[in-house]
Amino acid sequence: MQQKLQLTDWLPTTKKEVELRGWDNLDIILISGDAYVDHPAFGAAVIGRIVESMGLKIAIIPQPNWKDDLRDFKKLGKPNLFFGVTGGCMDPMINHYTANKRLRSDDAYTPGGQTGFRPDYATIVYSNILKEIYPDVPVVIGGIEASLRRVTHYDYWSDQLKPTILHDSKADMLVYGMGEQALREIITLLKKGVPFESLKTIKQTAFLLSKDESLPKNKNWEDKKLNSHEVCLKDKKMYASNFKHVEQESNKLFADRLIQEVGNKTLVINPPFLTMTEDEIDASFDLPYTRLPHPKYEKRGVIPAFEMIKFSINMHRGCFGGCSFCTISAHQGKFIASRSQESILKEVDKVTQMPDFKGYISDLGGPSANMYKMKGKIQSICDKCISPSCINPVICHNLDTTHKPLTDIYKAADAHPKVKKAFIGSGIRYDLLVPEFNKTADKKDLEEYTEQVIKNHVSGRLKVAPEHTSDAVLKIMRKPSFSNFHLFKKTFDRINKKYNLNQKLIPYFISSHPACQLEDMANLAAETKDLGFQLEQVQDFTPTPMTVATVIYYSGFHPYTLKPVYTPKSKEEKANQHRFFFWYKKENQGWIKSTLLKVGKPELLKKLLPFSQINNATKDMEVNQKPKFEPHHKKYQHRKNN
Repeated sequence: MQQKLQLTDWLPTTKKEVELRGWDNLDIILISGDAYVDHPAFGAAVIGRIVESMGLKIAIIPQPNWKDDLRDFKKLGKPNLFFGVTGGCMDPMINHYTANKRLRSDDAYTPGGQTGFRPDYATIVYSNILKEIYPDVPVVIGGIEASLRRVTHYDYWSDQLKPTILHDSKADMLVYGMGEQALREIITLLKKGVPFESLKTIKQTAFLLSKDESLPKNKNWEDKKLNSHEVCLKDKKMYASNFKHVEQESNKLFADRLIQEVGNKTLVINPPFLTMTEDEIDASFDLPYTRLPHPKYEKRGVIPAFEMIKFSINMHRGCFGGCSFCTISAHQGKFIASRSQESILKEVDKVTQMPDFKGYISDLGGPSANMYKMKGKIQSICDKCISPSCINPVICHNLDTTHKPLTDIYKAADAHPKVKKAFIGSGIRYDLLVPEFNKTADKKDLEEYTEQVIKNHVSGRLKVAPEHTSDAVLKIMRKPSFSNFHLFKKTFDRINKKYNLNQKLIPYFISSHPACQLEDMANLAAETKDLGFQLEQVQDFTPTPMTVATVIYYSGFHPYTLKPVYTPKSKEEKANQHRFFFWYKKENQGWIKSTLLKVGKPELLKKLLPFSQINNATKDMEVNQKPKFEPHHKKYQHRKNN
């Protein structure tokens, strides 16, 4: 059993808690948009524990009130070194609004799931408040919101192209990506007496200079100049062309420094650190977390995001999928940082000691569950790689995709006397498990892993993400052909039958993605119906900063080819595409019938609707009737030409 915890086992959040530790001042104060959960899945806790491990005094002010007299920002006084600011584990705008820009009714990172405890654009709001109250104290911003808004970016919720978040937040420094390595170097230099304003050559940081200031010297870095923010505002194609360089330099092991002019300032983005070593990532996860929310929330209700990951284990970071709608590689990196089996099993043991543990681990996973320990066979090839994905359009011949280390960990977790079952709740890249796609892999290895997962680690439903059925859309998404999903489903069904199981395969799909036409959604509905699915895990494409798909959505151009790509943008277009997911609902069947008749697709009509719905409908079709959705292309071309 876990021994009883004291209030001082958490990092302090109030003046009283600071005094309980015998401190009369603080070195760093961290402001967070999330409630404080002392768990390695919550960024503020990780940062706080690293600061503590380096011998500094830190406190966290979670979800401060920004609407009153600002007493929350003043209650702990002025830190000796700097304020840290994060909007939370999610971009606050995604946290607050749906893809249709409707206000969400809950906040998973707040006790009781209540809304209203963080502002829109939280990092900007918090940082400006601190700069107003303590103009002489440095502010360092980080987390997902700051990381993905580090350069000129499109903000879907205001429908504006915005400059680097450093400009609007007035912060002194931005740490992008997973910030442990940069934070350790910042603290090491400050402890040595280096002035904060001299910290200009730390990797994975960004800052603004006056235009008359010269760039800090580093003989190991080349500079790459981006189109200025002002040029991007005037020319969408120039904005799109920037992104290719931003993405490539984010994913390279030995990257260039990025430079961009913003008004009368110069944005400097230093190259990222090398991927964390096993020892480095173990050190982060092995810190003395209580793994619990702060006791102050006991009477306010559970924190939904914590309840979701309470009994889960994160085994690695990073993703080499490079999906064009996903921000994981932009924030965590393309290369995989994996924990040691020893560190993972140590955390499994901690989870089993939690007082309400019932024997079930909810997830042994990561951003993509089955990328653990995967890396290049010949490192020198990876050192020169600029590809955003290691598995698109084909799996790189240099990628070692063995699943054995994962299979071994699953078996070891299963062998723990207090573990009844360890589930895989993270998404699995099913394409890595298809021998026809993963041609250089050991078929026996893939079969053993797939069988191990389906037989022992699925709680009735295995979630995978084909995302679409159209090859044209999948190409833009950087996802493999849907034919690979058919092959994986055959394997899934075969193993299900072999062990007399009743597991369900749950596929995820996205509507309104760049390049997706209404006809593509109709085909998706028909093909998934043929496979026996009534879809439930679906979403409408939401443009988020720092993705290829968002650049296309705003600019109309693919950043790598600078060729135009159609994207559904109007409410009507998006609603119509989404509607095809739910062909089986009676209220949609009349609309589907008339739509498919209009676009000249009677064969899809026969596939999607019962015979009684379509009887005599095709008689009304004119021979060679032209599809009504073609004007989308014409309208788009007209917009482009004007």
